[in-house]
Amino acid sequence: MNKKPVIAVVDDDPRVLESLENLFESAGYSVLTFQSGSSLLRAGLSRIDCLITDIGMPGMDGFELLDTVKKARPEMPVFLLTGRHEIGDQHRATGKDISGFFMKPFGGQDLLTAIDRTLGHANLEGGNDQ
Repeated sequence: MNKKPVIAVVDDDPRVLESLENLFESAGYSVLTFQSGSSLLRAGLSRIDCLITDIGMPGMDGFELLDTVKKARPEMPVFLLTGRHEIGDQHRATGKDISGFFMKPFGGQDLLTAIDRTLGHANLEGGNDQ
């Protein structure tokens, strides 16, 4: 039996953490939530299969967290979220090794589909073999 992929969600908004935790758990993922990048790094990256992080957070922002994670785990898929509808964020994300960029509010199903595709989760649940 395959283990459930583990998604780490980092956002300083507890409502976003709760919402995404519920979404991903209902889809069969294990979820770890963190209110800051530093709390994720203290917990460690070894058990995590995918990272979803907000960009605009106090302390370490999502871009800094992305850079730190990619140095330690270059293969890890990272999705960026932002509630700041600034063109600068999109430009900063261009050329970064990210798996997706979502502007809040975003459709949960759209994010879930992107995660499923990236992690091949449908295959783990007995979906199409490719």
